Amino acid sequence: MYRIWNFVAEYSLLLVGGAVAALIWANLAPDSYHHLVHLPLWTDAPIGMVETHDGVTSRVLTLHFLINDVLMALFFAMAAKEVWEAVILSGGSLRGKKALTPLIATLGGMAGPVAVYLALAGALGIMADVGRGWAIPTATDIAFSYLVGRIVFGPRHPAIGFLLLLAIADDAGGLAILAIFYPTGEVLPVWLLLSVAAAIAVWLLASWLPRRMDRGKQDRPSSTWTRRVLGPWPYVIAGCISWYAFYRAGLHPALGLLPVIPAIPHAERDFGIFAESERYATDLLNGIEHALKLPVQVVLCAFGLVNAGVEFGAISAPTWLVLAGLIIGKPLGITLFGWFAANVLRLGLPEGMSLRDLPVIGCVAAIGFTVALFVASVAFPAGPVQDAAKMGALFSLGSAVLAILAGRIARVRKVG
Repeated sequence: MYRIWNFVAEYSLLLVGGAVAALIWANLAPDSYHHLVHLPLWTDAPIGMVETHDGVTSRVLTLHFLINDVLMALFFAMAAKEVWEAVILSGGSLRGKKALTPLIATLGGMAGPVAVYLALAGALGIMADVGRGWAIPTATDIAFSYLVGRIVFGPRHPAIGFLLLLAIADDAGGLAILAIFYPTGEVLPVWLLLSVAAAIAVWLLASWLPRRMDRGKQDRPSSTWTRRVLGPWPYVIAGCISWYAFYRAGLHPALGLLPVIPAIPHAERDFGIFAESERYATDLLNGIEHALKLPVQVVLCAFGLVNAGVEFGAISAPTWLVLAGLIIGKPLGITLFGWFAANVLRLGLPEGMSLRDLPVIGCVAAIGFTVALFVASVAFPAGPVQDAAKMGALFSLGSAVLAILAGRIARVRKVG
């Protein structure tokens, strides 16, 4: 647990460092900051933003596109890996009756923010301008929430498992929302066939076929050769093909690695999120995750740097809509839906948890930050509305203070 704590702390500090540097830079020297963010790295590139200059249309690979659309695919792949483990493994946390209460609470934690955001937007008469940002406050930052949850409840409180399950399910819902409601252009579903074909082909050729050829052979020569000689490269190639298919399909390419994750060989048990035990697991999926851990931290630092640079003068109505959706809608939705599942549906709560823990969990889950910033960057075009919404995502870090206060008020007993 201490190793997990150290990892999450390091992960958080890198991301916060990038975001703080962006805020300072954007407010002291906005011109140079925006020049960096939109720095063209490759003109007439095969991928990138479509730009028109003097009547000539071309694709330009900018620093912002490289980080948000290409490199952030690694972050979402790690999130998808945790979701996949929780769903498919026999001991996964998203299987069976034990998962129903936190899953229903997750629905509340997504519906509540949407209801608050849209209700306030309608009341203020600005729905036409900001309505597209309804999904921004549905996000829960899994790393920050886990970090604050440990501070509030202690590392061994059953609420930590409840919170992690809720955050993982929230990530799954967020991935679905991004794919369905926020395409990056004209949607061309036929390209998704290429993504599916890449995932199926790599599973057949690099996983199923070697095992088939090894039937009756104790030394498993084909599987051993595939693992030692080819290693992760078939899946890297399939991931690149899948990413490009998402890009051409008009879906956000940062989600492009998701179809390949289930095809990668995995152990028969779930060691837990970022568990140190996984470092010694021999399966390929856990090996890839731990190899990507440091690069993903650097990517998140860069993501904070190119996305959090908002001038304080941008604070306006969308800022408060996003913030209200998170700090009001999240706790309210999680508490109401969790109470309904536990009492009305009689599904109960994990042993050692009580109903008074639910609003505290809701306050912890109200930290949107990383994913909220990402959704804001795709929900609105660059400009004052996007900047204001991003500021609301940044301000959601203040929910950590609310969570600690809520824990004190609810007299949460820390379990160390």
